[in-house]
Formats: sequence, C-alpha cells, structure tokens
Amino acid sequence: MASLQPDLASTLEEIREVRRIGLVRLRGRPLPHLESAAAVAATGARTPGAAVEALLRRAVSLLDEGTLRTTAEYTLGLAQGTRDWPASSRRARAASVYGVSVERFRKDHEVMVLGQVAEHVVRLATAPAEPEAEEGASPGGEGERSAVTHRTVRVLVGGRQVVLTVHMHPVDLLRDVDVVVSPINVHLALPEAYKSSVAASLRRAATVWGVTGDVIDDPVHDGLREWAARHSTSGRAVLPGTVVATGSGALTAQGVRRIHHAAIAVPRAGTNDYDVLPAHVTTAVSRTFAVLAEESGKTVPPLRSVCFPLLGSGRGGLPYHVSLGAVWAAVEAELARGADWDVHFVVRTPQAAGLVARIASRIRP
Repeated sequence: MASLQPDLASTLEEIREVRRIGLVRLRGRPLPHLESAAAVAATGARTPGAAVEALLRRAVSLLDEGTLRTTAEYTLGLAQGTRDWPASSRRARAASVYGVSVERFRKDHEVMVLGQVAEHVVRLATAPAEPEAEEGASPGGEGERSAVTHRTVRVLVGGRQVVLTVHMHPVDLLRDVDVVVSPINVHLALPEAYKSSVAASLRRAATVWGVTGDVIDDPVHDGLREWAARHSTSGRAVLPGTVVATGSGALTAQGVRRIHHAAIAVPRAGTNDYDVLPAHVTTAVSRTFAVLAEESGKTVPPLRSVCFPLLGSGRGGLPYHVSLGAVWAAVEAELARGADWDVHFVVRTPQAAGLVARIASRIRP
C-alpha cells in the first residue's frame, strides 16, 4: 500500500471508527491512514489489524499517566479484559474515570482524549524512532527494549538464586499474581476511583460495574471499612507500616486474589500532600510478608506470589531509588531467611524497571 501523508483529521476519524467497532473487529476494516502510520512506525506486527492495535498501544503509552491514559485505554478497548466490550460499555467505564455522565463524556472528554491519541499517532508516523534499549537491560543478542512489559531478574540471596519478575505496565493489568500491595494513607482513606494512583487503579479494577457504568459493588472500600470497624480504628489513624488485607473483587477474574493495603502515607496538616518515610515502607513490606504467611495457610491453593509497586514514589515524593531501596531491604531479608515467595515488581517507566533489574548486579556471592 502506498504510504499516506499523516493527516490529523483523517487519523482521528479512523481512531473514532476503531472506538466504535472495537479491536476484535479490526480485521478486514479499511483504515488506510492508521495502517500507513503503523507501517512507518514499524510496529513489527504482521497483519494490518494487529499493526493498528500495536500503533494505538504505543500512542496511548505516550499520554500522560493518570486519567488521560487510563481513559484512552478504556475508550479504545486497550485495557485488560475490555477488547471485546461493546462501545457503549467502554464509553461508560471511561466516563466513570472522569466521574461525569456518559453524555457529557461523549461530547467533551472523549473528543479531547481521542484527539490526543491522534496527535501521537501522527507524530509516530512523521518521526518514528526505534525504541531505545531499556536501562539495565542485559547485554546480548536478545537485548531487552523499553517496549518489553515483562522480564525476569535472577538474584543471589542467602546463598541461593531467586527469580524476581518485573512488570512494566499499569497495575490493573496484572494477571495471575496472588497478592498485590497497594499504598494507602494512615487513615485508610481511599482515593476516588477516577484518580490516577495505584490505590485508585486497584479500587477501580476491583469494582464490579454495571453495563451503564453504575457501581454494583465496591469491595476494596467496603473491606477497609469492615477492617476499621473490627479493629475499632474508624475515624482514627493507624500506625505507619500497618497492612490491611481485603478481597480483590473483579480482579479475581485476572488471578489476583487479595490486595494488601500498606499504610505508609501520613497526611501533612493543612495541605493536600503526604509524607512517606523509607523506614515505614520497609516496615510495611515486612508486615506484608507476615500477613501473607497468615493468610496463605487459610486459602486453597495457598497464596504464593506477591507484587510490589515502588511504594511512596508517587505523591509520597520518594525518588525511585529510595523507594526501591526501602522495599528491597525487607524483600531481601525475607528471602535470605529461606522464604519461598514468588516476588514481583510493577513499575510504569523504563527507568524504574532498570533500577529493579540492576539489583542483580549489586548482589554478590
């Protein structure tokens, strides 16, 4: 096919068509501008439909993290489990991210979101670039690149080799990990589901939604309230480092069985900011393993795997390397004593993934 010059209006119109028909019906659909852009951007896919999907995923990954990227993923069916949803259900879920009605979203937010995706598609088609090797990638012929979303890292701990799994994607895309750790403030107050934090993403993914976007069940919120009532802490702060386990709601369909909420953020009086101390992160991670051990003996099959984000590196303000150091201190201590947990990390940037990968180079026999 002859290469078409990038055209924002035509590209946007074809993206709207993708939103309408969904990813599962791309095969055989004429989308000449998107197919041409995909060819220039070298997505590596072999069929036109797969190439268009890969191009859209790359364009969406360039959007700002938070509501904009999350909404684009739901709108286009790129979010885990939504590719076969009807357009009306995807639109309703996207509207819930912004906390607006479906009609308002259609007229305002959706126009803005798809316009941003179209702009990135045009940029990729006019100035394509090969993905750079991910920081910390191992040398060799199969060098990992920043587009890689999963990798394993082998680390020598306590005289034995253990394998860590690193995921580079939104936390709500995790699959088949028994326990996911979520940061929370010491008042156990959850952010609204349309926010962009790890806690908000997990709350949103765990919620059971109706096809019109209404909330049928909010199990994370309810689980935290039940725990607070049971421990007589309602209305009071818990100690930093406290870990509260709740169910995972709709995430059970993805193989996520429990969410452990790590209370590490201490609200700063008179502001919307939080303070997070690395020592509290380490305490919370240690406590996570203790709660994991308690729960594992009561479940069938036993809980085996646990996934950590870089706790405190969001609004808590900790640099990636400081957060990782605090998390790793407790992980290493747990593994060094012979614990056989399957440990995962979930991050959003190549820089953070590279830091986790370099753990291996810092650990020596």
